[in-house]
Amino acid sequence: MPKDGGIGSSPKRREDIRFLTGTGRYSDDINLHGQAYAHFVRSDVAHGRILSIGTEAAMAMPGVIRVFTARDFEGAGGIPCGWQITSRDGSVMQEPKHPILAEGKVRHVGDPIAVVVAETLAQARDAGEALEIEIEDLPAVIDMRSALAEDAPLVHEDLSSNLCYDWGFVEENREATDRAIREAAHVTTLELVNNRLVANPMEPRVAVGDYAAHSDESTLYTTSQNPHVIRLLMGAFVLNIPEHKLRVVAPDVGGGFGAKIFHYAEEAFCTFAAKALRRPVKWTSSRSEAFMSDAHGRDHVTRIELALDADNNFTALRTETLANMGAYLSTFAPSIPTWLHGTLMAGNYRTPLVYVNVKAVFTNTVPVDAYRGAGRPEATFQLERVIDKAARELGVDPIALRRQNFITEFPYQTPVAVQYDTGDYHATMDKLLEISDHAGFEDRAADSRARGKLRGFGISHYIEACGIAPSNLVGQLGARAGLYESATVRVNATGGLVVMTGSHSHGQGHETTFAQVISDMIGIDADMVEIVHGDTARTPMGMGTYGSRSIAVGGSAMVRAAEKVIAKAKKIAAHLMEAADSDIELADGRFTVAGTDKSVAWGDVTLAAYVPHNYPLEDIEPGLEETAFYDPANFTFPSGAYGCEVELDPDTGEVTVLGFTAADDFGNVINPMIVEGQVHGGLAQGIGQALMENCAYDENGQLISASYMDYAMPRAADLPMFRVDHSCVTPCTHNPLGVKGCGEAGAIGSPPALVNAVLDALHRGGHRVDHIDMPLTPARVWTAMQG
Repeated sequence: MPKDGGIGSSPKRREDIRFLTGTGRYSDDINLHGQAYAHFVRSDVAHGRILSIGTEAAMAMPGVIRVFTARDFEGAGGIPCGWQITSRDGSVMQEPKHPILAEGKVRHVGDPIAVVVAETLAQARDAGEALEIEIEDLPAVIDMRSALAEDAPLVHEDLSSNLCYDWGFVEENREATDRAIREAAHVTTLELVNNRLVANPMEPRVAVGDYAAHSDESTLYTTSQNPHVIRLLMGAFVLNIPEHKLRVVAPDVGGGFGAKIFHYAEEAFCTFAAKALRRPVKWTSSRSEAFMSDAHGRDHVTRIELALDADNNFTALRTETLANMGAYLSTFAPSIPTWLHGTLMAGNYRTPLVYVNVKAVFTNTVPVDAYRGAGRPEATFQLERVIDKAARELGVDPIALRRQNFITEFPYQTPVAVQYDTGDYHATMDKLLEISDHAGFEDRAADSRARGKLRGFGISHYIEACGIAPSNLVGQLGARAGLYESATVRVNATGGLVVMTGSHSHGQGHETTFAQVISDMIGIDADMVEIVHGDTARTPMGMGTYGSRSIAVGGSAMVRAAEKVIAKAKKIAAHLMEAADSDIELADGRFTVAGTDKSVAWGDVTLAAYVPHNYPLEDIEPGLEETAFYDPANFTFPSGAYGCEVELDPDTGEVTVLGFTAADDFGNVINPMIVEGQVHGGLAQGIGQALMENCAYDENGQLISASYMDYAMPRAADLPMFRVDHSCVTPCTHNPLGVKGCGEAGAIGSPPALVNAVLDALHRGGHRVDHIDMPLTPARVWTAMQG
């Protein structure tokens, strides 16, 4: 059994004390002396030429300080994109400028045109109504196929077309893949849509800019998953502020789900305006504003083909995808449908040939970027849906077909570049069938039939790449930043520690789990460990939190820094006990000379580090503080088997999720309670995508799902009690903790399992429906049943 508070135990989350008592400090809680308020005036048309912006009436209104337009940012750069993709013909992607405020044209509903800064938010909003903006409407392109037509209106007139890039992977497999599909005994083809989503974190985005004239230093308080990256992008590429003159603080952040990774125009504006006005400037997004200014997720249209031989072995896989970029390239957008998607198309299966083609398209819609899972849910959905369809066409059990093609030997080099180090896919499938009571399903299905309902059971088996790294690899793939992580471990004289991490927490419980890791290494109480994050002035340069990288990369950096601290502390302990440092062991907070009963407490050694009266200074420097940067050797590869049981009302098409089971392999688990909570959250979001969430535009580019009246979010009543298991453990072989990451798994594995369950129910009821695109609303299901 793990010791209380150490690795493998489940102490309560320490940060929840402040969250549940209302004493958390979020960005909107920050109000600076003399601050002004910003209101963004946004385009209400999807595509148009700005003819004029009249500001006189607005400037004359009470409390108005200044109205900003694109003219005020003539010396500033555009919002940068952090990833460059090369097309299969060798050309680099088309990369238009993304201005802070619209220059000459508006390109989506919500594109910011002007900003009113006033003494109060109400005054800023009132003055925004008084701006006289004249826009000449232009034809909008919303549908990706239409956007690629030769006569399509250009989203960016300085580009040759609306095609951002045409990416092929693995290009040398292309001819062999085509040939294998032509010669296959059976080919299953499926066309599907991965619906556009809005992240909807609990806390909307906020930006508060401040400027200190005496030191020429700017500070930005913002809701960000990676404050160091915001400082780098905004300082170096947008506002030309030296990094040592720019501080970015991301305090408590209420959820991110990817949408808070990116650098946004509102952050740059508030930082710029604070210096221009010599007073703090604050902006807080409204919920409706978030729908048209936060980056959206998913939005892929795919054709996938799976080839099998006469014995039902997978021989080749080919996909063609259109991926919506929206009107501009968001920070990580180009990498999502390419390297974070294509490299996972092998899935858990021995498929010798894989070829992936992705065409990224500009449209007059909100930019699209990473959303929980970011590319891996899209890959898993394609793969797990086409396998289910193949099983039905071949008349074989979908579980048996998967088992037959599982990878069983590790390490395994996939045909799509990545190498899986460990895994046991049969074990997670066995666990899923056990805890879901799959053996009793037929009896439950009979009970549903007796009540006039249809019951179905669907599965999916996923793998994902977490801990996005190493830097030398992603650099070759087009990343414009390293993807390492950092940590500084500072030990106080009395034995307590402060761990400063470049990672960031926005609800995952890092202050608890990171402390557990350090506590376990030293053998002290976790309450003696303080975790500091989210402030570029207090933490070493790091890449933040996304892609389930926090414990695998950020935690590993902490381990490396703590190892340095322990190595130095052993030297001090050895001197105190007149022994060789190679003979010193640390356990349960005491240093012991191996093979003896001679020992000294952790606190005595840390005090000696800062009161160096009794050790030779020529050998050991005073103090006990170390920093480490960790750049992993490979991705980590969590995997799992998911099962969904649904009941369907044939009269209305309504789908009820009766049960959902998740059997995951996350490697070693630091805090089982927190892992279970992460999976629960991911499952809720995945079920939301599969059944109800859909970000929709009309043909004119108007966002018709711009509020909770129109965008359906899952509620507790829509979800069953989840069965979650993570007892199947194959530790990661290349990080010091053996961890893999758990934050996105639920959102990756759940949509295909749910869709497979609904189709299973329909087929059991005699309805030969091959596919229904998400979300599976009652109207869509009922319509499919009508044939």
